[in-house]
Amino acid sequence: MSDTTSSTDRFNEEKSAFTVRGSDAPDIEAGVAAIRNVLATLPLRPGVYRMQDAKGDVLYVGKAKALKNRVGNYVQVSRLPKRIARMVAQTRSMTIVTTNTESEALLLEAQLIKRYRPPYNVLLRDDKSFPFILLREDHAFPRVQKHRGARRAVGQYYGPFASAGSVTRTLNALQKLFLLRSCTDSFFANRSRPCLLHQIKRCSAPCVDRIAKEDYAELVSDAKAFLGGKSTQVQKKLGEQMSVAAEAMDYELATILRDRLRALTFIQGTQAINAEGIGDADVFALANRSGVMGIQAFFIRGGQNWGHRSFFPAHTAEVPEEEVLAGFLMQFYEEVPPPKLVLLDRVLPEAVLIEAALTEKAERKVQLKQPQRGDQVKLVAQASRNAIEALDRRLAESTTQGKLLSEVADLFELEGPPGRIEVYDNSHIMGTNMVGAMIVAGPEGFRKGAYRKFNIKRPETAAGDDFAMMREVLERRFARLEKEDPERTSGEWPDLLLIDGGKGQLSAVCAVLEEMGVQDVPVVGISKGPDRNAGREHFHMPGGRESMLPLNSPVLFFLQRLRDEAHRFAIGAHRAKRAKAFTANPLDDVPGIGPARKKALLMHFGTAKAVRAAALEDLQRAPGVSAAMARAIHDHFHAGG
Repeated sequence: MSDTTSSTDRFNEEKSAFTVRGSDAPDIEAGVAAIRNVLATLPLRPGVYRMQDAKGDVLYVGKAKALKNRVGNYVQVSRLPKRIARMVAQTRSMTIVTTNTESEALLLEAQLIKRYRPPYNVLLRDDKSFPFILLREDHAFPRVQKHRGARRAVGQYYGPFASAGSVTRTLNALQKLFLLRSCTDSFFANRSRPCLLHQIKRCSAPCVDRIAKEDYAELVSDAKAFLGGKSTQVQKKLGEQMSVAAEAMDYELATILRDRLRALTFIQGTQAINAEGIGDADVFALANRSGVMGIQAFFIRGGQNWGHRSFFPAHTAEVPEEEVLAGFLMQFYEEVPPPKLVLLDRVLPEAVLIEAALTEKAERKVQLKQPQRGDQVKLVAQASRNAIEALDRRLAESTTQGKLLSEVADLFELEGPPGRIEVYDNSHIMGTNMVGAMIVAGPEGFRKGAYRKFNIKRPETAAGDDFAMMREVLERRFARLEKEDPERTSGEWPDLLLIDGGKGQLSAVCAVLEEMGVQDVPVVGISKGPDRNAGREHFHMPGGRESMLPLNSPVLFFLQRLRDEAHRFAIGAHRAKRAKAFTANPLDDVPGIGPARKKALLMHFGTAKAVRAAALEDLQRAPGVSAAMARAIHDHFHAGG
């Protein structure tokens, strides 16, 4: 049985399948019989077919120019590769959807593979949503921000970027160059003085009228030109403005413009690849080591390198390289809008069909090309080298710690395996002896020399308020980082923050970091499951995303170990502080009292409590205590008079 789709509703399939009952055990004869029953109903039309096992789970999704011919190949068992024969032996039913064209079938195939993730299809494992830069224009003073997911906000979207790190670098460049705000509207509306970003020259502080609306609009226009690939035009404009300011002897403005010009020149010089004149393009190259394949992608927009990323598709054993790359491209562009040009390191057999499908999806011309000369060839060659190196690194990750960090990066969508993980926890008893703790881990394991404890000492931090304690800890930690290493060259900036807590704690931490202008450090909260059941931890990420891991997952054990180490260190610091408080002597806090004088006072009065209660005249009669010292001791314990 089959259905026909129109161009407007081609993805709204009506299920038309019939199931052949049978054993769950693989049986090649039963599989062929099930396919033959469906084959008798198939037309010579384009469409998509799904092969399903006895439970109805999808084994494979395929597309065809002529369904009857394509599906008919599966009953010729002697001609099938071993991998496909195994699939046929598990097949017990099929679902068929016909389409108007083969390109529609190709698009539907990619959509269904993404939905069902069948075990016999090549799968894009790293198919998380890609980050974009959003220049929001629903406010009088537009803001720049990182964006993932549906594009509901009003504004200009620029991307995709290869990773959150690529977005962050570009956002930092935008802030340094154009001083655009990145704060939320509520934060903007409640400012009475400029924030830290203005102080470090990354925002023009429109929230407190430090810049006119017209001047800010000009900065927004320059930012659009920069993101649109017109960095040379922006560079020329800044140079002219600097010259005019210098001639007018407005040296303060000239210095500001000079610093912005230097930032732009630095950014242009740090582009990893030369893509000038390419326009908008994606570059893909594939590397293969004994059936394990890696694909390297470069993202070029407006002639600028917006990052590169490695992908390692699953289920590639016994699959030709060209088929892997073709399947990867369709699944990749199911999520990401295709650019005008896609550069490849090889010619694909179905290149014309893929071009037609991507053109239909983008609603404009998309070209697939294997370049033969010029800068495009150099780009593809560089992508090929990167693909080989990335695959070699992947295969060389034989140490447990390296594998765990790579899987942590995949789980939390990091740019790469984290070199420095910081884990934070608090400890106190009924609000007393409050202490915050930070532990550090990396490829070499726990870095105990980098552990830090924070005595909670601000008067405004209420006793027992875990949120306020975490705020104080993070503000002190990152204020020091910003002061000591603003350019982040020391390796002391974390690649990942883990917080012992759920959504509330995570939101509080994200708010603190946003207020401090730290927007590029990934944060994850770890909360225990129902009844605080270890092993059922929930991992909370900004934006409301949550995930859990299987009970026997090595990554889960690793993250539990990090959390437990932070808890152990926090409790240890709290106990040490509590023990010190038990044995502390009030005389220790009196200025000018050393060990000898303290001993003399205790010998004279008997106890520290008696010293505290002594009258001024009694203190003056103590041996070794001058009149001035007696007055200082008395005033310390009787500050109220």
